[in-house]
Amino acid sequence: MGIFAYDFETTSVITPDRLFKAYAVDCDNLIPKVAPLAVECSKIIEGNGGPGTIKMITFREGSRFKYVKQRIDEIDNANFTYGYSLIESDAFTGTPEKITYEFKLVASPDGGSILKSICKYHTKGDQEIKESRIKSSKAKAARLFQAIEAYLLANPNVYN
Repeated sequence: MGIFAYDFETTSVITPDRLFKAYAVDCDNLIPKVAPLAVECSKIIEGNGGPGTIKMITFREGSRFKYVKQRIDEIDNANFTYGYSLIESDAFTGTPEKITYEFKLVASPDGGSILKSICKYHTKGDQEIKESRIKSSKAKAARLFQAIEAYLLANPNVYN
């Protein structure tokens, strides 16, 4: 198995605790609101929201893919860290065995946050991940982060 990794870092004016509640703790409710054209629903299908929980995200009709299942690997509310693995999807066309994401939010000097994340593609055999796929993944992650941040800026009393 090969592992192809990339880092992603961005900043936000939102505090780490508030951003973590939105981005990690309540993402099942929030993502369909901030990405309504892409995501139909996100729900827990097994577990209680902690490590080992399996979630299923269903994409809108007409989307390129129908669903993705993810497993929560780690959630630490005190240190604002969250890790999960994409374990099943109709998007997996033989290349990745799974994709893992780990992120941490830290306070920035200006009172906002710095999001530091790493994504790892675990491939079968000696298969490689194309650079275009990595660029596309980074762009999608950035758009989702920006949509969540915009929602929080427009709704200042949410997740306080």
